[in-house]
Amino acid sequence: MTFPSILRAPSQKHQGRGCGSSNSMVVSDMDYKVVFAALETVCEDNISILCGPSDLQYGAVARRLVTCMREIQEHGRSLKPVIASFTAIFHHYDFDAQTPANGYRTLAKVLLSCLMHIIHKGRYIASNYNSAFFRADHNASEMEAYCSALCQLRALLHLAEQLIKDNGYGELYSMQDGDMSRRFVREYSSMHKACFYGRCLGFQFSPSLRPFLQTVVISMVTYGETYSKQQSGLGLAALSLLTSGKYVIDPELRGAEFERITQNLDMQFWKSFWNLTESGLLAGFSRIASYPVQVNFTLTVPPVTLHLPLASDPSLTATVSPPIAHWGPGPVLMRLISYELREGQASEELLAYSRSDPPPITASHLPWVQTQPRSPWLLIHFHGGGFVAQTSRSHENYLRTWSKQLSVPILSVDYSLSPEAPFPRALEECFYAYCWALKNCHLLGSTAERVCLAGDSAGGNLCITVSMKAISSGIRVPDGIMAAYPAILLTIDASPSRLLTLIDPLLPLGVLTKCINAYAGADSQTVQTAAGSGSLRALGRDTAALLSDLTQGASNWIQSYLDPMRTTGGVRSLSLAQTGSAGGATRGTPASASAAHCGGRVDYPEGFEPLRSECLAFVRLTSCPVIRNPFVSPLLAPASLLRGLPPVHIVASALDALLDDSVMFAKKLRDMGQPVSLTVVEDLPHGFLSLYQLVKETEVAADICMEQMRIIFQQGNLRKRPKLGETSPSGSQSG
Repeated sequence: MTFPSILRAPSQKHQGRGCGSSNSMVVSDMDYKVVFAALETVCEDNISILCGPSDLQYGAVARRLVTCMREIQEHGRSLKPVIASFTAIFHHYDFDAQTPANGYRTLAKVLLSCLMHIIHKGRYIASNYNSAFFRADHNASEMEAYCSALCQLRALLHLAEQLIKDNGYGELYSMQDGDMSRRFVREYSSMHKACFYGRCLGFQFSPSLRPFLQTVVISMVTYGETYSKQQSGLGLAALSLLTSGKYVIDPELRGAEFERITQNLDMQFWKSFWNLTESGLLAGFSRIASYPVQVNFTLTVPPVTLHLPLASDPSLTATVSPPIAHWGPGPVLMRLISYELREGQASEELLAYSRSDPPPITASHLPWVQTQPRSPWLLIHFHGGGFVAQTSRSHENYLRTWSKQLSVPILSVDYSLSPEAPFPRALEECFYAYCWALKNCHLLGSTAERVCLAGDSAGGNLCITVSMKAISSGIRVPDGIMAAYPAILLTIDASPSRLLTLIDPLLPLGVLTKCINAYAGADSQTVQTAAGSGSLRALGRDTAALLSDLTQGASNWIQSYLDPMRTTGGVRSLSLAQTGSAGGATRGTPASASAAHCGGRVDYPEGFEPLRSECLAFVRLTSCPVIRNPFVSPLLAPASLLRGLPPVHIVASALDALLDDSVMFAKKLRDMGQPVSLTVVEDLPHGFLSLYQLVKETEVAADICMEQMRIIFQQGNLRKRPKLGETSPSGSQSG
């Protein structure tokens, strides 16, 4: 569901392209007043209808709906003054007047989105309650789910109010006092989150993304259920497929299981699940859907000391050592992608670095392929994945498009992953790859007159830190950086946008902390690669064992489906009587017990308490000083390390839990006089580049990223590249 036009400010750019400008994030005085007035009317209408003679038709279901609507009404009346106070101070936290985006705006936007769903459902119930085809229990369960979500959002907004009081003027983080951050982690550990992963899954995102998010969640919970079983890839896939049926049928069960998985499973599971995108089958589909390219092969660059000219005096050289952290010198892995075959790319010198045996057959052997001259541009890419998962292979779909549309060769670095290779190994490898590319650009099909670094999430972090390392080493810095939703503060400091980790299905706090701990080296767990996962060795398994897996999977699925039907008379629902009221606690876990378990409580308004979870999360906060190293968390870097950075173009999402990282970093660079721009896209989650080609909105967002890189490349035609230490005027750009 999207806001009606009366509730949204018009976009200034990209209008009609499927991706609104951040200007439509503005929550005006009229917006929220209209929404809350509509909510009050819907609640009154439903209570009046359900308490009338029609109550006799459905009995208990009608009573559930009346209870639910009254609680929604109470939440709405309490939240209206909160949103009113937020609208008065929103602008103090923006990057600039043209880019109205920050975590406080996002929380209000998410709340209003939830209210719009409730209003829509409430109007449907009021209009169709007496219809012969009205599904009473289903609609009651839907409304109860959104009532639970509203209750939890009310708690988040209360925490956001505390942040406003604790933080300095215009500051989205309070990095001096960690008390609020610890309170947020304690609340996250005990608060009920399953409602956001069941019927309400992805309500805050673009409607076209909801089927994909449902697929991801169902895939993860079924994969998690069968993960611990010692089976081959084929057996695991078969059992997961049979198990998935119950999670399609039962949204409440799906939400509860997803909550359990995201809170308490180990890093090995996360690496294994997200690396499914590296499988041959999924990668093959991605390649079919994306542009064909003339060059696409992997390189293994040996650990050899490099010598590069100093930026300040090219007659002198700087020595760049190969990566050595943790296990000594080792090769650096990369992938070269080029839409057109260019000079140098088919040379024997480059093919000698190929990881393929035999070397790849290049397009130069095809008589109709002409070798193009070297491009003046070079794009060096660092992939995302939380520093723990994925490679360049799972990012090929948008890299192929960028190579074609920008007419540029792309070198994507497959850096070593955590927790096996914590900081600084990945940074060392990416910096070495950058230096190697500068020295060997002629092999990559480029003259490297303009060099751009691009990366998403963890890759955005590496783009910035590699540039910082280039400055400190005295070598040439890149001509620009495009960082998409970068992770540039690897601490658990609370901010308004980070409160979204309570409801985000793609970046929950439990996962964020696991990734941070792994990269910081605080996670000492030894991670073994899943043996034989997705490989053809599964085909050699004993047939009887595979049939046993299938039979057991079918039996488990049927049994799990029949059990709830026996207990609920054929329909499974999660009523407020089962979960506890919105002002109380979940079944079997009183709020006071949860708070005691977590070591403290947040002082909520009198008479209000968020729902509590039966599955308490264990969030490990690291005290490792590494996380505050400026080369780990660039937001904490002193001005001396940031001065001299090239133009930084940040593309963030309004609904990303890391939005405030981008806003604060952009403001920091701007205040230093560094060139920076911030573009904010709407209605998309963290990691939207990985969702490229799934929906129109993600394609438009990827195009916005590409246009920022085009600006970097084309600036060389407008003015000379500034010398090391020179800065240019700060710029800002709104989507």
